[in-house]
Amino acid sequence: MYVIDAEAEKKEILKRYRGLLQVYKPKNQKDRKLVRRAFDVAVNAHRDMRRKSGEPYIYHPISVATIAAGEIGLGSTSVVCALLHDVVEDTEYTLEDIRGWFGEKVASIIDGLTKIKGIFDQQTTSIQAENFKRLLITLSDDVRVILIKLADRLHNMRTLDAMATEKQLKIASETIYLYAPLAHRLGLHAIKSELQDLALKYIEPEVYVSISNKLKESEKGRTSFINKFIFPIKKELAGKGIKYKISTREKSIYSIWEKMKTKEVSFDEIYDIFAIRIIIDSPPETEKADCWKVYSVITTHYHPNQNRLRDWISIPKANGYEALHTTVMSHTGKWVEIQIRSQRMDEVAEKGYAAHWKYKSTMNFNSQIDNWLDRIREMIESPDADALSFVDDVKGYFFLDEITVFTPQGELRTLPANSSVLDFAYAIHTEIGTTCVGAKVDKKLVPINHILKNGEQIEIITSKNQVPKDEWLNFVVTTRAKSNIKLGLKKEKKKYFRPGKEKLEKLFQRSELPFTHENIRKFLRMNNFTNLEDLYFAVAHERIGQKEVKFYAASIAKPGWLNFMIRSKRKTQVTEPEAKDDESPAGEEDAEKLMAAEKEHHGYEISTCCKPIPGDEIMGLVISDRKPIQIHRTKCSKALEIISTFGNRVVKIDWKNQESISFLAGIKISGIDKMGMISEVSKIISNDLNLNIKSFHLEAKNGLTDGEIMLFVKDTDTLNSLLGNLKKIDGIKKVARVD
Repeated sequence: MYVIDAEAEKKEILKRYRGLLQVYKPKNQKDRKLVRRAFDVAVNAHRDMRRKSGEPYIYHPISVATIAAGEIGLGSTSVVCALLHDVVEDTEYTLEDIRGWFGEKVASIIDGLTKIKGIFDQQTTSIQAENFKRLLITLSDDVRVILIKLADRLHNMRTLDAMATEKQLKIASETIYLYAPLAHRLGLHAIKSELQDLALKYIEPEVYVSISNKLKESEKGRTSFINKFIFPIKKELAGKGIKYKISTREKSIYSIWEKMKTKEVSFDEIYDIFAIRIIIDSPPETEKADCWKVYSVITTHYHPNQNRLRDWISIPKANGYEALHTTVMSHTGKWVEIQIRSQRMDEVAEKGYAAHWKYKSTMNFNSQIDNWLDRIREMIESPDADALSFVDDVKGYFFLDEITVFTPQGELRTLPANSSVLDFAYAIHTEIGTTCVGAKVDKKLVPINHILKNGEQIEIITSKNQVPKDEWLNFVVTTRAKSNIKLGLKKEKKKYFRPGKEKLEKLFQRSELPFTHENIRKFLRMNNFTNLEDLYFAVAHERIGQKEVKFYAASIAKPGWLNFMIRSKRKTQVTEPEAKDDESPAGEEDAEKLMAAEKEHHGYEISTCCKPIPGDEIMGLVISDRKPIQIHRTKCSKALEIISTFGNRVVKIDWKNQESISFLAGIKISGIDKMGMISEVSKIISNDLNLNIKSFHLEAKNGLTDGEIMLFVKDTDTLNSLLGNLKKIDGIKKVARVD
């Protein structure tokens, strides 16, 4: 429990402010006075406010300013804004006060940092999504808004322990889904990694602690190995007169966990837990050549893996990252990753956009990061981008890797990985995309859905008769292509509105149906259309015809079982409960008996994407007032995505007594094929643990066995006991729960 000591707190505030100045290091007396004034205003504004931990609130803005200056490398304006970032939102001071004291630029950035206070339509809009869109809109004015916001988020994550569990989960989900990728795209590698690690700490605490402990246990052995490995490299670099420093980069806990899941390997099987970084003191005009010299020295002593050479010096990453990466075989038989970069490249890698901007003015170059920011601005200006679709589109640009391709004239273009010919066509010009019928890729004819690869040269083929089609949306990934296809489809569908309407009216007349607004509305819903434009377009193109009209007529003429079938057909749910039998998993009725929420709701639905069972940490997601609460595991990736945009709809859920109910769970096994394995597995499941099997699939190929078993269990203790027993079977190498 926090104990208030006013005198001690006053000393601590001044100590933290002095720490900020040591990191910030003001260039002149004017900047020092400006920051001091901002500090005084912040202290006075937050004088009676405290954080959830009980500490004075002013600790937070000082920490945010320290991160902005020390870990991102921002200057005096940003430090001032970081100190004042919550003043307008949380205190009596107004934006006009800030403008009068600190000028228009500071007021503009503070305005961008101030959260939206409006109330949004909960059926269609997420407060988190609106806030995030507003945040990115500020890119049009000043990217420092986002950099300060990232500093704010990092400090909040560092002090998240004081929050309630459901609040921790909401903030961690937002961080992993939106803010960490945003930090990555802005080149803030260290901040991205820490945000991911801290988010994992609250989403999967057991995993976080386990990997942390294993890293500590293996630290001494790694240090000894690294010292022996780099000795011959250091000796030769010194002999060639190359100025350098060598450091090691430990892979983040989150990255290790992601690789363990993706590769389905244990901690001990991951070879790139650390990387060796060689940073050379080299002027910009010779840094590329000098990096290759260091590469030559390394490969003199160790054999490189040619498939693992990454040249991000010639073509930097989208976030501005430049380096030469290679993986070499050590004398002990271990692969070791080595990163080679200049001091300038290192500063850009660690401090991202702020460092990039610093060097851009002196080196006169355009970075990939500027192209990315331009694309974000383009998304913001998209005429059909509501908040949720905007977040869905923009996060794709955070996660996707990039490819570089060439126009027929040799101009370099950067696109997200998995971009198609059509994405490239729209990137060149809207009209070229709209009339695209194919392309020549490296002189070879390909269709518009052909996926592009690094280094290809593309020549677009067009036709005046081409028009956008619905299926185009299935094979484009860029927002520019998506938005222009949607606009083109809308324009095209308008042409068929009247003809489609007249045709549907005739179809109704043949079935002796009144062509009323009510009938049209019901018919539209029954056939899963959301608007008249799409319906009339489908009718005009004979995708909807007399058969569908007759079916509708029958449904209203005979309100018995056929009408029930119609309702079932158009009913849509995010998840479907498993079909019940004697030992079925919990459905909605069972869930109501099993769980209790903080607020009343009319039903629950066990999610089939992660299949929670008693013992799992769970949460409830209120999608709408008309749908049951969805029950997800807290670590479910789909749930984390929903929380990141609908965090205000999370409710606390607890398991209740479930002794008589079984839940569906899945396990996967792999190992060496041998006689009698199926019998041994079945015996443990059915005889030893008395569990019912729903499905059992085991396949042997080339001496190896892989299998997946779906079965009913009562809780996680039963499941864990099963996994432990199966691991004891001779020949089985891996057993895991299906996520």
